[in-house]
Amino acid sequence: MRAVAIASPGGPEVLEESEVEDLPAPGDGEVLLRVAAAGVNRTDTVQRQGGYPPPPGASPYPGVECSGSILALGANVHPRWAVGDQVCALLNGGGYAEKVVVPAGQLLPVPEGVSLTDAAGLPEVASTVWSTVFMTSHLSPGESFLIHGGSSGIGTFAIQMAKHLGIKVFVTAGSQEKLDACAGLGADVCINYKTEDFAACIKEETNGNGVDVILDNVGGSYLQRNLDSLAVDGRLFIIGFMGGSVTEVNLQAMLARRLTIQVAGLRSRSLANKAQIVSEVERNVWPAVASGNVKPVVYRTLPLSEAAEAHKLMESSSHIGKILLIP
Repeated sequence: MRAVAIASPGGPEVLEESEVEDLPAPGDGEVLLRVAAAGVNRTDTVQRQGGYPPPPGASPYPGVECSGSILALGANVHPRWAVGDQVCALLNGGGYAEKVVVPAGQLLPVPEGVSLTDAAGLPEVASTVWSTVFMTSHLSPGESFLIHGGSSGIGTFAIQMAKHLGIKVFVTAGSQEKLDACAGLGADVCINYKTEDFAACIKEETNGNGVDVILDNVGGSYLQRNLDSLAVDGRLFIIGFMGGSVTEVNLQAMLARRLTIQVAGLRSRSLANKAQIVSEVERNVWPAVASGNVKPVVYRTLPLSEAAEAHKLMESSSHIGKILLIP
């Protein structure tokens, strides 16, 4: 089969599509998929740079989400799945290929009304947003929510899901085009982080109260301003460190307003934990997608042979929504 391998840690040019050894038959509790499309994520670019190795036993090829059809079932797979089913999946790795083996607990049916290709852009963002913001930070109807990077794949999904649940949404983004896209998805307050101080804007827009939950992919350089932007009992969830992982912070605000900082990734979680998250996503998110209230936002679709170009596009941050690869 053909797959994209990382020749050595480095820039996008180290991604090489080539003929590789075919996959073995799926093992106990696994299924073999023929990949229809794979989502491109920051996780993949960090892995390419040598900073985020796949979990033990996972495929060395990048790609943590895909869509496709089931080619074969391993032993002890739930009878709901059958050869030929069209699915999308949260992967431990290996999505940049013609085939991939997936634990059956990480499969999702393609939501009603979504194409097989576009479905590839849903599992990672849905699982990330639901597990962090809703399962852990308990963002609830009637609360307020700040999303940094509102035009990203995670951001565009989070805006829609939060609005579907009756939550006031604030976003930051770096251009008017991106802010307009966020507003079009339902964001209530859109802040250009390049020209405005988001913490000051949040204070002004909330009468000094702050927001209940923040989803942040920046990390260190935003930490103090994030804390300053939270309401009493506010929760900050950090999912990335694009602004660094080391900073100095005044913790007095945390004590005075009972604030919580949470940090977690998705890829390193146990299979059981991932299966639990996927089950929650199917139960809580998929109905919103099927109803049309939450839609995949796909910026560009490229052939697998242009994986390097997809990574360049991802790292330029010029995209709005998801970038997909098609074998």
